[in-house]
Parts: sequence; C-alpha cells; structure tokens
Amino acid sequence: MKSISKGTCWLGLPVALVFGVAVTLAQNGESAYKPKRINRAVELLADGQPIYYTGSHTGAPGGGASAEASFEQGKKDAQTYADYISYDMEHTAYDIVGLTAYMKGLVAGGPTRSGHRTPAVIVNVPVNGLDEASVRANAWMFQQVLAAGVHGIMLTHAETPGAIREFVEAVRFPIHKEGIGPLLGEGHRGEHGSAPAAAIWGISLQEYEQKADPWPLNPNGELLLGVKEEDKYALANVETNLQVPGIGMAEWGPGDMALSLGVPSGRDAVSDPRMVAARARVLAACKANHVAFLNSLAPGNAIDMIKEGVMVGPASRETTEIGRKFTKRQMPW
Repeated sequence: MKSISKGTCWLGLPVALVFGVAVTLAQNGESAYKPKRINRAVELLADGQPIYYTGSHTGAPGGGASAEASFEQGKKDAQTYADYISYDMEHTAYDIVGLTAYMKGLVAGGPTRSGHRTPAVIVNVPVNGLDEASVRANAWMFQQVLAAGVHGIMLTHAETPGAIREFVEAVRFPIHKEGIGPLLGEGHRGEHGSAPAAAIWGISLQEYEQKADPWPLNPNGELLLGVKEEDKYALANVETNLQVPGIGMAEWGPGDMALSLGVPSGRDAVSDPRMVAARARVLAACKANHVAFLNSLAPGNAIDMIKEGVMVGPASRETTEIGRKFTKRQMPW
C-alpha cells in the first residue's frame, strides 16, 4: 500500500483518478453534488478519500434521554461536518429505543449538504470479540442496531479470526455469497427488522436486502464494519484477524492497548516503545489487507497522518477541513 504523497491512495489507484469526483455547480454557485451511495463514509473510502467522524466515549448522542430528546438530537446532528457519527453503546446504556429515535431524527433533519439522506452512523456495540462463542451468543445486538437503520458496526476487542468471522456472518443476509470460503461462512441475518431499516435508508425492502452488506467485500455493499485491535491478544493475531473478509476499517485503540501492555496511562503513553511497535503492527496489517486504518487526528498532524496511511479518524471541524483541503476533496460535508 503506497501513501497518498507518492501519487497513489491506499487502494493503489492513481490520486488523479481517485480525486476526480464529478461535481456540478448549481446556478447559485453552490455545490450540487450528486451522491453515488447511501453511506457517505463508504462512498468516500471507495474514492480513496479519508473520512472523519464525530462522537466520543462519553455517551451516545441523546443517550439516556427520552425518545423525543434523542429524535431532536438527531435532527440537530443531521447537518454535522463529519462523514459519520460514532454512536457509543459500548460504554453507555444499550438503548435501542433511543437509537431508533435518533435515526428518525437524522432523517427529519436531512438531507446533508452532500445530498445524502443522513450522515452515516456507526455503532460501537457492547460485544467483545474474545472468541467465536462470545460473539455468537451476543449477535442479537447486531441484529437490533441494524434494524434501527445504522450504516455500520464496530466490534470491540476483536481478538481472534473466529470471533471476527462470526461478526461478519451475523450481519450478512444469506443471499450474499461474496467471500464465502475457508475464512467466511454463509450469513445468518434474518429478514425481520429489515423494513424499518429500509425506511431509514429511503429505499424498498428488496433494495435494502441487496445493499445491506459489508463493503468492500461486496463492492455494492453499504455497511462499513470495523474491528478494534485494542489489546495484546488482538495484537498477537492482527495479521490473521484482518484477513477475514468483510472488514472495512480497524483501529489500534491506544487507551485500552496501553492498559493491556502495561504502559502507564497519560499523554506520553503513545510514545512508549511498546505502543509505537503495536501501532506500527496494526497499521502494517491494515495496509497488507486493504483495510482502512483508524487513528486520532489533530490540526498539527493531520497531513502527516494521511501521508502515512491513516484513512479514518475522530477529528474536529478544523482538523477535518485541513485534511479535506490536502486531499482536494470535492464532496461537500
């Protein structure tokens, strides 16, 4: 995988081709971008563009509030600068009622300036990928968040290839056959729950069943699946973990990684040699398997991070604008 600075993007395509996104101008001089996909984050990654998200571990948007408050928060967040919203259910309450109301609020507050019906929403589900049995027993959570109409899921502490395989199979309808083989079995997501999700996406039930599949495993898929390689056990398996088909992005989780490696927490933790080596190993595995690498971004390091190969990151609006300008991004937020 070559860096953007050397003329190619993480997908190995020429930058001139990748950044040649067609944009038309309306008579008022504002961008009249025509979306090519439902999932704005996937559309950008497919074009070789880094993506930026908002959200934190302090709570899901509207989390703990009434359904009405969650709906109103969704309306407000519909015009976010970010390409996707990280919706946390890992460290806060598992609240499907609130998530469902939030997704409806996003629709009510849309479309985005880029013309997408909503920003993408990717949920941190409270399922640790410790092993196959752990994921299989808790796969019902994936089914429920997908029924709310979200656009992706992050699997936390994804430690083994078997756990990741179970994750991917749990979110797939069995009609999709891409990637089935030694590393991946048939999907086992059922049809119930598809209708409300299709309504959020603004498409028919039949269209939803065709599009609700992991990208880039399915080139036409609209779901973005991520894994957190955030402890020493996941790190030991990261090369084989990221070989499992269906994963679109991965992070190294410096906070949890530090705890797992016995590195004292604090601002200097990422400079510890053990942490530097862990990050490099996850980044190398991402590049080898064409998986987008997730790392925090800041105004002072965004360009260097992108040159290095970071394709996903939590970022402020200031940081996001720096990155978008550097990659000559055409899609408005």
